Amino acid sequence: MKTLPLNKRGIPASRLVLGCMGLGGGWDREPVTEEHIKEGHEAVEAALSVGINMFDHADIYTRGKAEKVFGTVLKERPELRESIILQSKCGIKLAEPGESSNVFDFSKSHILSSVDGILSRLGTEYLDILLLHRPDPLMDPEEVGEALRLLKESGKVRHFGVSNMSAGQIKLLQAYSDEPIIVNQLEMSLEKIFWLDSVVSVNQEAWKDHGLPEGTIEHCRLENIQLQAWGPLAQGKYSGRPLGDEEPEAVRSTARLVQKLAEEKGTTPEAVVLSWLMTHPAAIQPVIGTVNPKRIAACKDADKLELTRKEWYDLYVSSRGVRLP
Repeated sequence: MKTLPLNKRGIPASRLVLGCMGLGGGWDREPVTEEHIKEGHEAVEAALSVGINMFDHADIYTRGKAEKVFGTVLKERPELRESIILQSKCGIKLAEPGESSNVFDFSKSHILSSVDGILSRLGTEYLDILLLHRPDPLMDPEEVGEALRLLKESGKVRHFGVSNMSAGQIKLLQAYSDEPIIVNQLEMSLEKIFWLDSVVSVNQEAWKDHGLPEGTIEHCRLENIQLQAWGPLAQGKYSGRPLGDEEPEAVRSTARLVQKLAEEKGTTPEAVVLSWLMTHPAAIQPVIGTVNPKRIAACKDADKLELTRKEWYDLYVSSRGVRLP
């Protein structure tokens, strides 16, 4: 496996990240319960047992309850804080009753107040990494740069990154900030392969239909920006989840191929699905979104598994459902 860009920057991050979006119950205003806390402890312990030391949050996850649960776990196990890497995100404002939509907010005041809320819920004095969650069309890059400067100088955030951004958006932010952008978190999986299709479809008519702007993956690699994959397990579509009649044949055939490879290699389908991402030379860091201890454990072989070039392409082409040009 390739060395993570985070590791090259001296950040001892694990090859996998545990995404904590599932902690805290529903996306409602019900209080955190003892059962939620128990679930948090079990998820953290399962992650640590397979070598995961990095945990991904966002201020909106279960409307702040995910961070509250994790903060309680840290309070009850204070020795953990210095041995783990905490990452959270801000910039999305969830719709309130009577409002028609979520909105995005990269204003200086919102970023600063969001971080204060994150630190309070997590019960920690600092974040290792803060990500800006989704691009805000009204973003003033100078204002964002000033917010990042203040967060760094205050010691509240050590490093910064983004999520769901193109190369152009990252360059614009970087031009107005002395703090390096070190992470870009994108949706990448065997199901979401537009980041690959945008590569193989250059100079093809099909290229215009791909959602990821040209050069985003390449820019991140050139600038030593860690690519993180959210949704890498595709909600279990390729690792045993029952598939409904609406699922296309490409999903079914790819799930069968994943199972076949898992059996041949003596591992789990989850490990195969994650290894497919991790085989890419960009050293992609999957953010697994499950808090189920059994599913977390099923991912443990991913960084040890080796796929051949043929196996990698077989999975890619199967997922496409059509041959490569």
